Order: sequence, then C-alpha cells, then structure tokens
Amino acid sequence: MVAEHSPKKLFSVTLRVWRQASTKEAGRFVDYPSSNVSPDMSFLELLDVLNDELTIKGEEPIAFAHDCREGICGTCSCTINGKPHGPGKGIATCQTYMRSFQEGDVIVVEPFRATAFPIIKDLVTERAAFDKIQQAGGFISVRTGAAPDANSIPVPKEDADLAMDAAQCIGCGACVAACKNASAMLFVAAKVSHLGLMPQGQPERDRRVLAMVSTMDSLGFGSCTNQYECSAVCPKTISHDFIARLNRDYVSALIKTTFKPTSNAGAGGAG
Repeated sequence: MVAEHSPKKLFSVTLRVWRQASTKEAGRFVDYPSSNVSPDMSFLELLDVLNDELTIKGEEPIAFAHDCREGICGTCSCTINGKPHGPGKGIATCQTYMRSFQEGDVIVVEPFRATAFPIIKDLVTERAAFDKIQQAGGFISVRTGAAPDANSIPVPKEDADLAMDAAQCIGCGACVAACKNASAMLFVAAKVSHLGLMPQGQPERDRRVLAMVSTMDSLGFGSCTNQYECSAVCPKTISHDFIARLNRDYVSALIKTTFKPTSNAGAGGAG
C-alpha cells in the first residue's frame, strides 16, 4: 500500500522590491503581496509568478537578471533582506528557496549596491567593471592550436586543489556588495590566484597582478580592511586566504618592477 503524503502548506509573504526605471532616475521600494507561495519555489520562480501577475494587470514587470538558475553564471545577483544572495550559505540567489522564509515575512529585495555597479533597471546592475579587470590580466598567452599534452607539466596536488578552489569564482559581485568599502579584492584574488598557482600562469604572473589591481583601483572599488564579509557571502565559499596570497604576489611584483636592473647593469666596471 502506497502511503499518501499531504500537500505542503502554502503561505503568504510580501516582497518589498526596489524599483528604478533607469540609471539616471530615482528609485523606491514597492510592496507586492504574494499568496499561495510554495516552500519548494525558488526565489526566482516567485519573481516569475509575480511578474506574470503584474503583466496581466498591465503593470511593468520587475527587471532581474538570470541565466543558468544553477548557481553557475553569477547573473542572478540581488540582495535579500540585507544579505547578497539571501539567507543561505554557499548558494546564489537562484538556489534560494522559499522554505527559507515564513508566513507573513516582509522580504526586502534590492540590487547590489556599489559605485562600480551602477543600476541599469530595478534589480539589474552593470558589472562590466569585473570584465575590465579580467581583461587586464586574467588570462595566459599561448599559441592556439599547439597545446601541449595535459600531463606534460606536473602540478603538485595541493596547488591544483587551491587553483580549482579559486577558479570556482563566478564573478557575481556578492563580495563587493557585502563589503562596506565595496572592495573587489576577493574577486581579483581568486582570478590572480587560480592562474598564479599553475605553471602555465608563471610567465605573466607579475604583470598580471599589477595590471589587475591597478584596473580594480581605477574603476572605483574600495580598499580591503580584512573584515571578511566577502568570503562570508560568496556563493562558492571562496576563502579570504586568497586575498593574503594576492597581497604577497602584488608586493613581490612591485619590488621586482621597482628595483628591476637595467640592461647596462655591471657595464663599465673595473677590469
């Protein structure tokens, strides 16, 4: 005999959503009561349902970014009740489920707040600043079509594991949104470290870290004050230890560049 399971109890919440028509216009919070919320709904599914209701009423749907809905792309970035990506740990907004909330909750939803992340519309922010940092040095220069065998260069397992940990960064910007200084150090540290730990990343290691940090500073991100809000909200739980690695690489590269010997060094010495 098959046991019968009672349906999961539906509940009601109020979404207090930031509405802003464009970058240059002022924004405001608007309340939207939502009933018949299933605990198995993802947060983005609830926004989909709300947008369907708004469309039927002839109102402007809420703009929010999303793509994979699997915690991979990093585009679903918004702040829920004051925390980037919501109440969970190690998950993105798209992986936040309504069972994290209770009957009658008022859920405040707003975009990531940072000078370097201007609001495009509602919950959508412009994060091209991350692309510019990546373009400044987050790559290795290789001859395409002539890749060496993958096993030809031995890599210590500890370095490989660390590189993989850093490479998990999805560039969502939660670290910036959580930091009171809007620092991008965890993002930059992850991108610098995952290449700097690999043999293929060594030839450009010094130039990479100097270029990426310089670009980060020029784009208006703040300084790191080591309070670790960044790693606390990272959906991939990337450790703030990578920031210390970044600082060491940066100082080393700066010293090498500052005290780099000239090509004529030693010439004209006594015979």
